[in-house]
Amino acid sequence: MVSKSPPPPPPSPSLLRRIVDFDTAISHRLYTLTHPILPYYFLKTLEISGDGFLFFPLILSLLLYPLAFSNTVNSNVLLINLLIGGVIDLLLIGPLKHFIRRARPVYNKNMFVSFSVDNWSFPSGHSSRVSMIATILYLYFDLIEEFLAQNENDLFVDYFMVIVIGWAATTAFSRVLLGRHFVFDVVAGVLLGIVEGIFVFRVFDCATLTSLFNMAKL
Repeated sequence: MVSKSPPPPPPSPSLLRRIVDFDTAISHRLYTLTHPILPYYFLKTLEISGDGFLFFPLILSLLLYPLAFSNTVNSNVLLINLLIGGVIDLLLIGPLKHFIRRARPVYNKNMFVSFSVDNWSFPSGHSSRVSMIATILYLYFDLIEEFLAQNENDLFVDYFMVIVIGWAATTAFSRVLLGRHFVFDVVAGVLLGIVEGIFVFRVFDCATLTSLFNMAKL
């Protein structure tokens, strides 16, 4: 009788599979540890603060409302760059989510889905948006500092970027703690947002937009 050879061992998972499994495990661990501790309303407030449904109306309102602080060329430049950055972010995040199609965590609950691509997790749109905002505000801090100094907000000037970066970092990290995303989704979103902010600052620079505003006034 011929003995049968044992079946071959199953193939070891690929490097990408091991990375995804590690990301899934560490994300679930962070969610499990913090879920009973952090209040839901706090995480939800952070989610709303970084949502496009708040960002775009707010920027457009400041640009269009004649009594807002956007009545100077410099503040208009900043707001328009934020608006351009937001549009670029949408144009990048949507196709990336649709192409990669990574499912959100199974413990993601009570999430409002605006578009079909919102069902996918990678990369995090909230993280890219808040990072883009923080990057642009950092790169245009000279304009912001000048505006705040004119309004005698010296104390706020000292802590402005600390507040902005703290908000962006907390909002991005909260995506994992709220169960919306995995850690790598957030990391990718943060890096993408930083690149977007630098791109907008370099391409749509202050001098070019200021010249356009001055030409429009003639």
